[in-house]
Amino acid sequence: MISDLLPPGVLLILGGALLPFLRGPARSVALIVAPLLTLWAVWTVPDGVVMTAAFLDYTLEIVEGDKLSRLFALVFTIAAFGGGLFGLRQESTRELSAAYVYAGSSIGVCFAGDLVTLFVFWEVMAVASAIVVWGGGDARSYRAGMRYLYVHLLGGVLLMAGITAHIMETGAIDVTRALPSTTGTWLMLAGILVNAGAPPLWSWVADSYPASSWSGAVFLSAFTTKTSVYVLIRMYPGTEILLWIGLAMIFYGVIYALLENDMRRILVYSIVNQVGFMVTAVGIGTETALNGATAHAFAHILYKALLLMSAGAVLYQTGGVRKCTELGGLVRSMPFTTLGAVIGAVSICAFPLTSGFVTKSMITDAAGSEHMATVWFLLEVASAGAIVYVGLRFVWFVFFGTDSGLRPKDPPLSMKAAMGLMMVLCLAIGLWPQPLYALLPFPVDYKPYTDYHVLHQLQLLLFAGAAFFLTVPFTRPRETVTLDFDWFFRRFGMMLAREFSLHGGRAGNSLLAGGKGAVGRFVRLVERSHGAGGILARTWATSTAVLSVMVLLFLYLLVYYV
Repeated sequence: MISDLLPPGVLLILGGALLPFLRGPARSVALIVAPLLTLWAVWTVPDGVVMTAAFLDYTLEIVEGDKLSRLFALVFTIAAFGGGLFGLRQESTRELSAAYVYAGSSIGVCFAGDLVTLFVFWEVMAVASAIVVWGGGDARSYRAGMRYLYVHLLGGVLLMAGITAHIMETGAIDVTRALPSTTGTWLMLAGILVNAGAPPLWSWVADSYPASSWSGAVFLSAFTTKTSVYVLIRMYPGTEILLWIGLAMIFYGVIYALLENDMRRILVYSIVNQVGFMVTAVGIGTETALNGATAHAFAHILYKALLLMSAGAVLYQTGGVRKCTELGGLVRSMPFTTLGAVIGAVSICAFPLTSGFVTKSMITDAAGSEHMATVWFLLEVASAGAIVYVGLRFVWFVFFGTDSGLRPKDPPLSMKAAMGLMMVLCLAIGLWPQPLYALLPFPVDYKPYTDYHVLHQLQLLLFAGAAFFLTVPFTRPRETVTLDFDWFFRRFGMMLAREFSLHGGRAGNSLLAGGKGAVGRFVRLVERSHGAGGILARTWATSTAVLSVMVLLFLYLLVYYV
């Protein structure tokens, strides 16, 4: 097996590293072949430790397979293949190269059996994804990419500090269940939640992803947040605080998406919302909930890629128009893209016969089975919100609604092929969920197509749809500025710096003078002992040295025996 020689994720990383040296058909072939080879390598990874390496006094488990790691690695590889196919016409080789390194690193995290290997792939993932954000190619994407990098380096520092503390406290480096009870496990949890888009640093998702290119957002939506979900499932199942963090993410995504006018920002806020469902499921911690989190992550990667492909196709064909107020009526000239958006939307709405229905309902059912009435109710309310903000708002105002007069055509064949693949997968999983259920980490005793589940979801869809169409006159997209947590370090911090520079000069000068004086006194103290004329620079007599050694020996014997 190839996994005995090379980690599956490294195959994709090497493919990405090769892309800058290829042109024309060779580049297109590499974009298609690299994820297919990786897919085969992922599928053939057996259970247990496959590859190890010695590091200091530890044995690194570079590749360790089980059902959970294989399932996440599988969907990451499918997302990389779909993203590469969609981006065949992307002129920026740097973006596609970084995207494959990014995807390969996320696969590396899935198969990492120790914390050191996990951290290495985690940091490669952070740097590569920042380069994908910069693929937007303008000043906005550069600034957003820098902010993205700062946030993820902070998350990396927290994770590294947690791993270091955990190793010092336990001496173990295995990636195993680590409920937060020590400094190390709390720090690791904080670092993981930064990547998940959890509060209070959740604003990085909506700040960075829409700043990427028409193809870059497809990759970005798939890996960072879902890799965090994988690690949470692996290490922190049943951690109660994740219940409330997940619920906060769910409602944050709903509220901000309802206020948004940029079509891709609507979709990106929904990433935080949907990841919130997964984080909540991890907090519930039962086998059904963890199966639900895993299955929903799988489905979400596919339908979110489809939705962002639809939005990317609109961007590509219109020359960059992204505001809902400037779009509308595109169904007339982009029927295939509209079909993709509709299938992605009904999937995120959890419409029966789609992937979202057979996965998201596992999470709400798990909450109900554990008699978590408040959590169950909030999940149901949030599900209705998801129907409104993406299932109806995005599709209606971009592809239907008021005609904008724009008549872009459907995108080229490669982009339609990628969208078609995601459409088929979204519907196939919804129609035939058993193959996905068989891949889940725990045995599945759940039947989505019961009278109760279907009727309950249809009622939810009906009332949410009615609420949307009744309130359309009051909720039409409009030009707005939505303040998020990043205001504190993007605006408030700059305001403080300006005020200090204007009015804090005297205090700053006093502080600087005091610092210089303290440094000067320290230097003089050191020179008094260690300078050319200091006591330690003099030549000592042999008798003095012998006497000093005898005194030290006497003190040592005294302490040891007394």
